[in-house]
Amino acid sequence: MASSAGLALCEQVLVVRGGSRFLATTTASSDDASLFLYDCSIAEKKPQENKGEDGQPVDKGSNTILASTFSTSGSYFALTDDSKRLILFHTKPWQCLSVRSVVRRCTALTFTASEEKVLVADKSGDVYSFSVLEPHGAGTLELGHLSMLLDVAVSPDDHFILTADRDEKIRVSWAAAPHSIESFCLGHAEFVSRIFVVPNHPELLLSSSGRFTASRITYSRLEDCIALSGDSAPEVHIFQLDAPRRRLVYKQHLSFDHQVWDIAFEETQGLWVLQACPEAPLVLCRPVGGQWQSVSESDVLQKVCGHLRGNWAMLEGAVGMDNGFSGLYKAAFDNVATYLRRKEERLQQQHEKRRRSPQPGPNGQTKKSQSSPEDRDRHVDALLSSSPRPQGSLSSGLGDVL
Repeated sequence: MASSAGLALCEQVLVVRGGSRFLATTTASSDDASLFLYDCSIAEKKPQENKGEDGQPVDKGSNTILASTFSTSGSYFALTDDSKRLILFHTKPWQCLSVRSVVRRCTALTFTASEEKVLVADKSGDVYSFSVLEPHGAGTLELGHLSMLLDVAVSPDDHFILTADRDEKIRVSWAAAPHSIESFCLGHAEFVSRIFVVPNHPELLLSSSGRFTASRITYSRLEDCIALSGDSAPEVHIFQLDAPRRRLVYKQHLSFDHQVWDIAFEETQGLWVLQACPEAPLVLCRPVGGQWQSVSESDVLQKVCGHLRGNWAMLEGAVGMDNGFSGLYKAAFDNVATYLRRKEERLQQQHEKRRRSPQPGPNGQTKKSQSSPEDRDRHVDALLSSSPRPQGSLSSGLGDVL
């Protein structure tokens, strides 16, 4: 699931999103004041977007950005919002290329390695592809799952599409024929929150699940290390990638004073951390003596933080919010315990019912604490009729003589 605040970095271009807006700047030099701002609330809306299949008005959405990403080279940037739109940008220079409708609200998106398509995963479990070369073309359904998709990725050679869903599955499909499944990656016990193909080692796929719900997996080529941020927790975990042995070695735990929204590696600067702090919205960490430490003095950091402080209103709504993973855990049911509890309740109800009901007498008659004259007369008649009669007596029936 996507957070309402996020960070993206590619080729020294940094994007911070919050609510319906995003801010783009460069980390190339401290004297470069280039800044691009965009607000989805003023983006194009087609008339048919406001009506459902039955022609009735539908929820227009809040325009909140749900997911965003750069293309491999950084030449393109794409986002999806709560109003069910896919917005495509060219970044050199920044320019909005198109605004297209998507069928359902999206959870993740990625560019193909060739940058010819954008793949968009949605809550219904479908993946649609949208052309980059034809920025106004409609989407094409590529594949579908039976449960909600949480992330989508492609292999560096564009041969495979990888999808992760709520039902603990990772599916590897052929890009040329997505209905043809190459394999499933199983082993998680909860929903798969993130998947990541390691660029330097395309044979390796990293994935995170509900046991530790990672909202972001980011990789440093220079340091060959992995950083994971939790579900809005004030911490980041650093791992060293041991590719030959195909394992991650835990190296360091970074603690912060505020909620961490997102993280991203930049090869020229270090690890950028976006946090819920208006005075210091960004923290820059670099390795010093084998340990990652925050940088106190950096002209680039001060420049970017200055931009964010001036536009803090777009991030303010994300303070205290999580990424929405908490609602994805499956409820556990103990059927045996439930059965025994209900059985015990039934037995107690039956016992209480017996206790309150009158007890039967010696002849099967119900005992009564008080009886009326009519009841006593009927009781006497019953006793007389059941007792043996002497020879020659009259019966109670007319015309019968013994």
